[in-house]
Amino acid sequence: MTSLSQPAFSNTHPQSGFDISPVQRSIVTIVAAALTFAAFYAVARGLLGIAPSHIATRYLAVMIHVTTVLPAIPLGGYLLLARKGTKMHKLLGKIWVALMLVTATSAVFIKTSGSFSFIHLFIPMTFWASYKLVVAARRGDIKGHKKEILGLYLGALTIPGVVAFALPGRLMNVWLFG
Repeated sequence: MTSLSQPAFSNTHPQSGFDISPVQRSIVTIVAAALTFAAFYAVARGLLGIAPSHIATRYLAVMIHVTTVLPAIPLGGYLLLARKGTKMHKLLGKIWVALMLVTATSAVFIKTSGSFSFIHLFIPMTFWASYKLVVAARRGDIKGHKKEILGLYLGALTIPGVVAFALPGRLMNVWLFG
């Protein structure tokens, strides 16, 4: 039984507590594992001096960006894969959204060759999706909440993450492959 102020979380699969499909779970699992491994491996190489140094480490915005996105990758994956609606889920979800908002805010101050790039399009997407997923959760609109969180994780976190590793010269690319 739920109180009037706390909407009930209606899961698609109430017995298991999961609200994303098996295909979505597989995609999230692969993305979360691959990005988490790549990010932590790259950062370890950079911090241990195994990878070449990079000028981006001199910029506060880059260091804030990296520091907040590192825990956001596995935490977001965990939240999508774990049981929903618990107090822990809600607390960790708030932390994850805060990490994503700080990551997006810091990205405003990161410019390639002094200008914005296509990847900056994910900044307003992150702010808008974060707002919508919080509003949906508070209304008890779990379908809307799920849509926004999947879009935010697989879109605004995964796509720029893959770009960061794939584009030669970017910090994560240099630390991972350099």
